[in-house]
Amino acid sequence: MQLGIFAKTFSGITPDHVLSSVVKAGFHAVHYNWACSGIASMPDEIPASYAEEVTKAAANHQIKIFGLSATWNMAHPDPSVRQQGLRRLEAIASKASTLGTKLITLCTGTRDADDQWRYHPDNQSADAWRDMIASMREAVAIAERYDLYLGIEPELANIVHNIEATELLFSEIESSCVKLVLDPANLFEHASQSEVKALVEIATSKLGSRLAMAHAKDRDAKGQFVAAGKGIVDFDHLIRSLKEVGFDGPLVTHGLRSDEAPEVCNFLKNLLLKNGCLT
Repeated sequence: MQLGIFAKTFSGITPDHVLSSVVKAGFHAVHYNWACSGIASMPDEIPASYAEEVTKAAANHQIKIFGLSATWNMAHPDPSVRQQGLRRLEAIASKASTLGTKLITLCTGTRDADDQWRYHPDNQSADAWRDMIASMREAVAIAERYDLYLGIEPELANIVHNIEATELLFSEIESSCVKLVLDPANLFEHASQSEVKALVEIATSKLGSRLAMAHAKDRDAKGQFVAAGKGIVDFDHLIRSLKEVGFDGPLVTHGLRSDEAPEVCNFLKNLLLKNGCLT
């Protein structure tokens, strides 16, 4: 497995500045967000010079780009918002090869019109599922056009909120470009460590072959997100579970402050070394 971090963990609006901070924290790989280039995370267009600047900075700092964020509300109640997101997805997809990555991560969305990460009671309605699936089909067409993968992450507040919903999505969208991003901290709000281990084992055993990326974020006993190693998730168990299903892709940390990054880097690196799977 390779160890990385969300580039947006670090402040800055130029890739050279942000990626320099990444290296100083001990990481040599990132999941990139266009906000780190001083533009919107989901821009209407991306000038070629911006993509070239990221590529140059990554080469200068010897950093690999694991993927690109392209999160918008795929189940927004307003169809025009969903279509705008798809147009912006294409803008990001068109620059992925320049950055040397084949993975774009999405958000399956919510019926909340103001916050794509906030739960809404209509999330599990048939209409919400229908609209999300329609968005996903169009996203798949874009991904296939550019020979990319789409990473889908189950999150409690979103339409795809658990492993069962992820399985249903995979059964309805029959495309090999749709992959799983597994973040154990997004599968529970309050749980015991043994319960979280069971969630991880279910996810890896059922969907291990679809894994494109794993996330290292944590939750404490109060349900708040914290840096990896500070909460309920047993990351040694997570890494062993990933290894058991043959996963050798990126483990990417986020949900932490920039000043916590060096400690988290050492914590995760030591666990990967212990389990003989750091590459």
